[in-house]
Amino acid sequence: MTSTLLIVQFVLAVLIVIVVLLQKSSSMGLGAYSGSNESLFGAKGPANFLTKATMALGLAFVINTLVLGYTYNQERNKSAIDSVKQESLIPANPTPVQSAPTAPVAPTTDNKVPESK
Repeated sequence: MTSTLLIVQFVLAVLIVIVVLLQKSSSMGLGAYSGSNESLFGAKGPANFLTKATMALGLAFVINTLVLGYTYNQERNKSAIDSVKQESLIPANPTPVQSAPTAPVAPTTDNKVPESK
């Protein structure tokens, strides 16, 4: 998902640059080098559209930046150890369960003599 958002971020950046460069400059900016101060689409026609497009692309760029920052922060909190499979011959419980020790049984002695028949 982050790679898709990163591609969208680059596309938005390029589109913002193109839309800003298409707008008519009030101080002759790039128009001074092209020989004309007119915008590409005419006198005032696209100015309103380009202004709204710049605002919309700028908003999309900021929202995409925030989402990218959030997802990268979530990935940073994960450790590489979290994704490692832990298959081992050593049991998971390191302390074996011990049964309670029992006292030895005392030998019993019968003092009776067996009767003979």
